[in-house]
Amino acid sequence: MKPGLFSIFPNQCFLDLYPYQYGYCENDSDAFFGPAARNHYLFHYVISGAGRLYAPDTTGKEHIYSIKSGQGFLIFPHQITTYYADEKYPWEYIWIEFDGLHAEEAILQSGLSMENPIYHPSSRMAGLDLYTTMDYIVHHPNASSFELISKLYLFIHQLVRSSSSYIPYKSSSQKTKYNSSLKQATAFVEQNFYNNISVEDIAAACNIHRNYLGKIFKENLNTTPQRFLISYRMKKAVDLLEGTKLSIKEIANAVGYENPFHFSRTFKRLFSVSPKHWRETKQLEYSSSQKK
Repeated sequence: MKPGLFSIFPNQCFLDLYPYQYGYCENDSDAFFGPAARNHYLFHYVISGAGRLYAPDTTGKEHIYSIKSGQGFLIFPHQITTYYADEKYPWEYIWIEFDGLHAEEAILQSGLSMENPIYHPSSRMAGLDLYTTMDYIVHHPNASSFELISKLYLFIHQLVRSSSSYIPYKSSSQKTKYNSSLKQATAFVEQNFYNNISVEDIAAACNIHRNYLGKIFKENLNTTPQRFLISYRMKKAVDLLEGTKLSIKEIANAVGYENPFHFSRTFKRLFSVSPKHWRETKQLEYSSSQKK
């Protein structure tokens, strides 16, 4: 495999839509990747050449898809796939791995699914516009988080509207109710994570029972409200550890923990290192990068 580009999005505190990693690769004729599974959605756009994707559908039955330049393919979270470059015309592609509260909704509208993972643009120009946006993201890894997020939203819009299998999404009344409660709940966490809030407080803010709140989180985010709250607080703590000189005790208080020992224990359980070790490691990485 020839040298390519690879970047990881540095800020994971966005909720609605956010990228995880993105890159570009020009493959040799014997190149392949997998079998492997991702935790998030992963979209490849084929710039030139061709290749094959081996991917299961929702029943577990594996299919082989041939893909050529101007097309793309979507890999779903936890789906085990393998893809190969064509022996005669190895592909060159660009990719973005993404997720978020609205990712599934966007994919539904695009018409892409585990039964239909191949992206066919509605027109050549529409496909080129999608590629241009992806290319900007890949070649501007040092742009601000907000600029990259704005480009991701544009990418999602282009992916949905340019897909030849695009389906205007009509939410059922139950789904609409779910989305409304979920947005209320996540917004409440965003606005109150630094306070001593509980799952009961989140449910009360949405005017629903905590059991119903748990069902909404499980079905939409595959997590619990409590885990979501902890994860959000820890992501905010990471920002403060990397971007400020606040003490561990001050950071603990800033993300809703009165007891710094409880905060450190929770942080270590999530990231496998203490907050102090995390900060020291990031400082060493920054110093090393400055010397290069």
